[in-house]
Amino acid sequence: MAKKTVATLKKEGGKTFTKVIRMMKKEGGRGYSFVEQVVPSDEAEKLITGK
Repeated sequence: MAKKTVATLKKEGGKTFTKVIRMMKKEGGRGYSFVEQVVPSDEAEKLITGK
């Protein structure tokens, strides 16, 4: 099921948001999982680099 997050977060004069999807290795397993977060655009690069 898809959700439309952009339409609900977009306001006149408000911040712009970015949806960040990261691939994380599962603990104790050989698989990967995906973690999705909606963050302000200015903080997206910090989240991706891990700073």
